Amino acid sequence: MKVLVVGANGQIGRHMVQRLAKDEHHQVKAMIRKQEQADFFTHLGAETVIADLETEDDIFRATEGVDTVVFTAGSGGHTGADKTILVDLEGAFKTIEAAEKHNIKRFIMVSALHSDTPKNWKEGMEPYYTVKKRADERLRNSSLYYTILRPGWLTNEKPSGKIEASLHLGKDGSISRENVADIVVQSLGMEETFKQTIELIDGDTAIQEALSTIK
Repeated sequence: MKVLVVGANGQIGRHMVQRLAKDEHHQVKAMIRKQEQADFFTHLGAETVIADLETEDDIFRATEGVDTVVFTAGSGGHTGADKTILVDLEGAFKTIEAAEKHNIKRFIMVSALHSDTPKNWKEGMEPYYTVKKRADERLRNSSLYYTILRPGWLTNEKPSGKIEASLHLGKDGSISRENVADIVVQSLGMEETFKQTIELIDGDTAIQEALSTIK
């Protein structure tokens, strides 16, 4: 399976590419914005493609020839609402549309916990959650075999390999970025995760078991 990682130079994206590059069952293509970012990925043995999420033609070219798209791009928590709309919303929309045009069936979106529950949105982050909610809705209404992953607050803790996963967690929590990367890799071919929106925090259950028994 050839996997395109959109947002490969982000913190989760880098962990993800590292894991996929070591997996003999997958090939990985890292979508980056600048040539100077390429060395990290080529050293791993990953293919790179330079593309701008704000440019439809770039995204169409980047998604060509892959079997699966993982969207883990984000404008960052400190950018303005305009950049969040361009990257997290319009960039996601363009990537979903490109995947459909290329007849790519599998699409994994890294979203955010509480995107569907405005009462839990943090003050000042309403534009971010609104954008994530709309991007998730667009993916759910697509023709793709999607998985939407909604991790809690992200940390740089070492990966435990253990999580809590549910369709409706009903609580806050944090999760290691490396755990999220492992979840993406393990969920690529797991039919239990197809067409599901999964909320995630660190927990006590091994990742594969947690994903296999989602409820």
